Order: sequence, then C-alpha cells, then structure tokens
Amino acid sequence: MTLVAGPSRVPPRPGAPHRRGRLARRLLPRTLRGRLIAGLVALLAIGCATVGVTTYFRAKASLLGEISGQLETATGLWFRCVITTPQGPGVPGVTAGHGFAVGYASVPGHDDDVPKPSKTCTGLAPGTLEATVSPAGAVSQNIEGLARAALSPADEKTLRQLPVTLHPQDMSTLPVYYRSLGSLDSGYVLTAMRDSDGDATCITGLPLANVEDTLHDLAATELVVFGLVLVLATVLGTAWVGLSMRPLRRVAATASEVAELPLEWGEVAFPAAVPDTDPRTETGQLGAAFNRMLGHVQTALARRNASEIRLRRFSADASHELRTPLAAIRGYAEFALRQPGDSPDSVIHALNRVLSESTRMTVLVDDLLLLARLDAGRPLERGPVDMSRLAIDATSDARVASPGHRWLLDLPDDPVMVAGDEHRLQQVLGNLLSNAGRHTPAGTVVTVKLSAAEALPQDVPAGDEGTPAATVSRGTVPPAPRLALTITDNGPGIPPDLLPDLFERFTRADTARSHATDPASTGLGLAIVDAVVGAHDGAVQVASRSGLTRFAVFLPRLTEAPDPPARRARPPRRSRT
Repeated sequence: MTLVAGPSRVPPRPGAPHRRGRLARRLLPRTLRGRLIAGLVALLAIGCATVGVTTYFRAKASLLGEISGQLETATGLWFRCVITTPQGPGVPGVTAGHGFAVGYASVPGHDDDVPKPSKTCTGLAPGTLEATVSPAGAVSQNIEGLARAALSPADEKTLRQLPVTLHPQDMSTLPVYYRSLGSLDSGYVLTAMRDSDGDATCITGLPLANVEDTLHDLAATELVVFGLVLVLATVLGTAWVGLSMRPLRRVAATASEVAELPLEWGEVAFPAAVPDTDPRTETGQLGAAFNRMLGHVQTALARRNASEIRLRRFSADASHELRTPLAAIRGYAEFALRQPGDSPDSVIHALNRVLSESTRMTVLVDDLLLLARLDAGRPLERGPVDMSRLAIDATSDARVASPGHRWLLDLPDDPVMVAGDEHRLQQVLGNLLSNAGRHTPAGTVVTVKLSAAEALPQDVPAGDEGTPAATVSRGTVPPAPRLALTITDNGPGIPPDLLPDLFERFTRADTARSHATDPASTGLGLAIVDAVVGAHDGAVQVASRSGLTRFAVFLPRLTEAPDPPARRARPPRRSRT
C-alpha cells in the first residue's frame, strides 16, 4: 500500500482576512476623486500592459518566422554546397556514396579526421553558421563574414547533441532548434541534417542577435511610450476628474456651511443654493435634490422660529400682564390679614392660602418672564462680578434655609472675577444650592468649591458597587482662562431616567430624591441656570450616582482684576457647620 502525501490544508489564522482588508483600505485612496483617478490609471496601465505584451510576442513570432524562412534557404544552400558534390574520379578526399560525395580537407593544427569543408558557398548571409560533424564527432565550422570563429568545447558539445534529421523532400518540415552559443555571444536558430547515405552531419545556423536587439528596442520603446502615456493620463485625468467633481465640492461646501449654522434656535440665514442643477448629469440631480432639501429645511425652520417667537411673546406678555393682578391679590390678602376683625378661622386660613399661592405664582411668573427674555436674546448686564463673594453669600443663605445640612465652602485665596450680570449669577448659585438643600435629606454634606485652575474637575468616581456616574452637559466649556464652580452633595443621587430632561422646563424630581412632596417647586430652577449660564457663554455639567451628585458651572474668567468693590468681611477660606 502506497501513501501519497497531498497538500496540507492549514486553517487561516484568526483575524487574517480582517488585516488584509484593513491593508487594502489603507492602500486605496480615501477620497472619491483619488479612487477615480487610481481606477483610471490602473485600467489604462492594464490596457497598456496588454497591448505591450501582445505586440512584443506578435513581433517576436513574426521575426522568428522570418528568420526561420531565411534559415530554410541557408540550410538548402549549405547542404547542396557541402554534401551534394558530384562524384568524380581522382578527386582527393572524396568518399563515394549514393550518387553523392562529401569532400574533406585537412585543417592545420587539427587531426586529419576533423572535417573541413573543401569549398565555400556563395549566397549565404553574413553571420551564418556553417558546421559539419564527422562520424567520429569532430566539429568543423565556419561563420560567414568572420575570418576565424572558434567554438568552445561546450558549444561543440551542443552542436553534437542536436537531433539529426535525414534530408527531407520539403525543407519547410525540417525541425528548427534554438540554442545559445556562448563563444559566439549570441543565440542561434539551428538545423541538423544529413543525407541517408552520407557520413557527415550538416549544421546550419543563423544568429538571433538582430532579433533580440529588435525585441529589446521594442520593449524599451513600449516602456517609455506607455510610461509617458500613463503620466499624461494621470495629469489630464486628475484635471478632468477635478473639474467633474467640482459640483460635488460645491454641494459639500454648502452642506458644511449649513452644518455650522445654529439651527437649534432663532432665525437661520441659509447660504446660496448649489448652482449645478443640470438634470442630465448625476451631480446636477444631486444638486437639485440638495437644493430642494435646503428649501424644505429652511421653510420648516422659519415656521418653527415664527412659532417660537409667538410663544415667547405670549409667555412674556402673559407674565407681564399677570404681575399686576397678582400684586393686587397679594396686597388685598395682606391687608385683610392685618385687619382680621371678627373673621372666622376658615376665612383667615383661606386668606393665608391665597397669600401663599399668589406669592408662589408671582415667583413662577417672574421666572417665566426671565426665561422669555433670555430666549428672545435680550442682553444681560455686563460688569465685573466677584464670584467668591457670591459663593459666600449664597452659601450663607442656604445654611439659614436648610440648617439640617452641613455646608462646606472651599475658595481660592484670591478673588475670582467674571464679566456678567451679578443678579443673575447670584440667582444661578441660589437655585443650585436651593436644589441641593431641598432634594436631599437632613445631614447631607454639601460642598461648594470655586476654582480658577485651568484643568477641568476630575470625573465622578464609581460607586461601591461599581456603578458609574451618569452625566449630562449643556453648552460648551469656555477656553482658558475660566473658572469652575462645583456643588457636590452625598445625597441619594438623581434618578438616571430624570437626567436627560433635568434642565428642561417644569421638570420636577420624584419622591425618591426629595423624600417629600414640595409644592413650592416650580420646575424652572435648573432651566434658569442653563439659560443664564448660556447667556454668559458658559456651560453646565451634572454627574450623579447613588451617594454622590455634582453640578459644575464653567464661566470665562477675567484676567485683569478691576478695582475691588467694597465688601464685607468674609469667613475663613474653609468653613463647616
């Protein structure tokens, strides 16, 4: 039994196709323009290579066919000249045969049995190899046009090993052999033939040097011409593809301009439409479709802006109009409570509720009016504001409002100044600290930290169970120099499902965080924080998990300190209660 080993099948390594795919993607150009140019040049290179290879081999076959015809003629001449000499008496060195004779003459410096043609032939082209091989294996040769042509032993061996063919009736059927003769520095096309009654072999050969030079020149010419064609095609193709891709670049430029527009609010001024809208071309169809899309988007944004303007105007007008009757209601309620007379307790309780709800509604109306003005883009007051003093005041107020909490204050040694509206920034601090005191249980530690460092605060670490903190960001963090105001508490945290809508209007925390229903909450505090900080070109971030919540406010910082305003003495840098 014989075992035959076949090719082993090794499973591919994991990830090898992916690596090959990544390598192919890296080699390919990334842009459509580059890929089109690369594909054009590649196809042209394949076409040039196909034409060059076909032309080369066709020319080679034609030249070899031509030289084969010349060899056929040369073989007939050489054979008739050397082998078919008529027999005659008294001719020295003549060997009798079948109506023919082969003549030999001695060659000086060689053995007597080395054959040498006794006559020369006319009509053979220069460079033709004329050789005879004696029955003993001796080789005699002559090359037309050369005085002396000595073959090396290796070349003589090559001639002796040629298959010999008897003289055919049709010379076109004579086999042709291609051999390289090192002593003659050229390849040769050869024939070996003898008569059926002859003793010597007649070998005829033509050099291939001219054929090889012609093919070499042809290959060099093709390389130069095709190389120039590829370079010219690359240059012209790049220009043509760039010209053809110009409409796409215009569409991309217009789309980039639209992407940079503030589409989320206000009136939007769209750029001019793409001019290339020829429906006969693909790029024109794309341009027309893009222009129609821009028109629809612009119409939708205009309608949305008009609706928002009407809503803001209604909110501002309603808030403004409600302030007067609310003030009257509060005034009459306070007046009635100051002179109760013989009013029953139920009436006194009702008047107290009217006063409480009117006060709450007044705060709600004021907040709505502030939001409407901020949405309308009304500018705020601008002036130097000492954030350190605001942090001290807001923390002191929060300590009085929520005495059951522990309040920590961490401030830098020097005052930190910003340019903005002091009243609105104080409202931001008040809302944040009020939320921390209202929505966390008694005993919660609330830390207020103001930092002028350029680095951002570190991320909130994960909880004991490895639960990461959920984060929400509003606005863009301003570049340095900036300040960071963080308010951190160790309360129960904000529910994750509430975080995405935390800064939306009328968003209220559930009882899982507040632990009690808070009727005083309007759900507008964090919305005002977001709007005021945004009007100051700042950002708000909140990160929360179970056991830790941190609000961070980032504002541009003033680098030049103005004249310090008169302020009251502040407590030490870090205090705790």
